[in-house]
Amino acid sequence: MAKQRIYMDWNATAPLLGEARAAMLDALAEPGNPSSVHAEGRAARAMVEKARRQVAALVGAEPSHVTFTSCATEAANHALTPEFRMGRAPLVASMLYVSAIEHPALREGGRFAADRVREIPVTVSGVIDLGALEMVLAARPKEEGLPLVAVMLVNNETGVIQPVADVARVVHAHGGLLVVDAVQAAGRITIDMGVLGADFLILSSHKIGGPKGAGALVSRGETLMPVPLLKGGGQEKGHRAGTENVAALVGFGAAAQWMSEDLAERNAAIGALRNRLEEGMRTAASDVVIHGAGAARVANTCFFTLPGLKAETGQIAFDIEGLALSAGAACSSGKVGQSHVLTAMGHDAKTGGLRISLGPSTTADEVERAIEIFSRVASRRKMAGEAA
Repeated sequence: MAKQRIYMDWNATAPLLGEARAAMLDALAEPGNPSSVHAEGRAARAMVEKARRQVAALVGAEPSHVTFTSCATEAANHALTPEFRMGRAPLVASMLYVSAIEHPALREGGRFAADRVREIPVTVSGVIDLGALEMVLAARPKEEGLPLVAVMLVNNETGVIQPVADVARVVHAHGGLLVVDAVQAAGRITIDMGVLGADFLILSSHKIGGPKGAGALVSRGETLMPVPLLKGGGQEKGHRAGTENVAALVGFGAAAQWMSEDLAERNAAIGALRNRLEEGMRTAASDVVIHGAGAARVANTCFFTLPGLKAETGQIAFDIEGLALSAGAACSSGKVGQSHVLTAMGHDAKTGGLRISLGPSTTADEVERAIEIFSRVASRRKMAGEAA
């Protein structure tokens, strides 16, 4: 009897939590539009507002500061704009600065013109270069407007945690605004908007065990906000038009609540499994390179290169063996190539990297089986090289 496949691609998408599924089924039975004033509409609105409270609690924010979107990419395009309002007064961001390891949703610059986007380098460990950020912000033409800086809290490929609180101090010292992509951090490390110093925070439902099709932009306050990306009705206090996807948001909220509970204990267990996995990988192939291992990482992620094995070839080999992992970010599926993250870290990115990411339901048995699969793939790489 064939063994079950092993799913180790949680950074691409987390399997739907049972709690989220159950909450969504209840919401699907509710017919009301959350903008309607009748009893059915009020019941739907109550569900959305409960989800808003649950998502806010996950990141230490006020519920009123959560704007729901269809996904994290929409939230990023909402936040990355030259046009803001401070109350009714317009406020202009003259330039967008993004770190070299950002997700494409931020690297593309949102609503900024391409010539108004600048890249900030990172160190060989994959951590944003604070000195370079300081120099770039100090040299900017201040008369044009304030700077907008976008940085991820956790890198989606390496799992490296960025010093966002330090970034915030630099950005605010230069009168700028900070947008933080917390998609890969939510549910994996404790997040508090006040401690981070973020002006805006981006979240995704399906990365934490909620459904696909829901995200959020969380703001530090309600006075300073980007101009709406989607205009129309007055939903989400006028910040995001369109009838709310009640079932998806309810699932998002349920997942956020589940992820908020027992976070430290859960991630300690996942970290032990990741460490065992990497120990087994190093034993099986002493030349394996684990990227970001020298920096602080979230507990679930391992981004590695096997010299002589191209990422796309390795992904297929592992898939055939029954192990689901990624060759870089899932958003690049179908166009696997050089990792911009590895390039930014100063590595030879021609071979690319493979990412294993674990989750709450990953078992010790699955890790041992994954080590066996890794050993077989690494051995075949060696034998192919000797034959050549």
